[in-house]
Amino acid sequence: MLSDPALLTGFILTITAIVVSPGPDNMLIIRNALISGRGVGMATVAGVQTGIVGHTLLAALGVSVVIASSPIMFRTVAICGATYLGWLGLRAFRASGNLTMGRGAHVTALTGFRDATITNLLNPKVIITFLAMFPNFLDVSAGNIPLQLTVMALLMLVINGLWQIILVLAADQARQWLTRPEVQRGINYVTGTVFIAFACLMLWEHLLSVA
Repeated sequence: MLSDPALLTGFILTITAIVVSPGPDNMLIIRNALISGRGVGMATVAGVQTGIVGHTLLAALGVSVVIASSPIMFRTVAICGATYLGWLGLRAFRASGNLTMGRGAHVTALTGFRDATITNLLNPKVIITFLAMFPNFLDVSAGNIPLQLTVMALLMLVINGLWQIILVLAADQARQWLTRPEVQRGINYVTGTVFIAFACLMLWEHLLSVA
């Protein structure tokens, strides 16, 4: 890939398309930045990046291959991920209730980091991205496969980080006009619904559809 401009360009375009597409990571970042500000949004981005590093290490150690090749293990990861997303959705609904009763619903930086890391690590689609997409852009004839994989992972981190930082900055700017409690409640209701929808979709794709 390093010596082939076509492969490199194809990889960058593919990763960019994946990164900017709607998903649990981006939704969590936008929600936390809107509710709790730029600092918590950046901590959430750091959590996603940590999850990607974790996936890179798992892929390098062969753990991802073991998980993907075992239907039971893969379903277990999918169920855990869906359960966690569902819990995040319910927590967002509860936060809306707290606002209604006059209590705050802000997320701490540590909570944002933790939620993002766990959500990313338990997302089976990220595992598939590493196992199904990365090999398509390797230049076997060029050799040094570990170096190529490292460069691909670094490119993914950079592209993902830049996009999600843009999301945080945009959400932080919008937050100036979205600080009213009724608007904050609406944000929590919408994001809670989306998280639960993602959870149901994950269960359908990885459990119910093959039962």
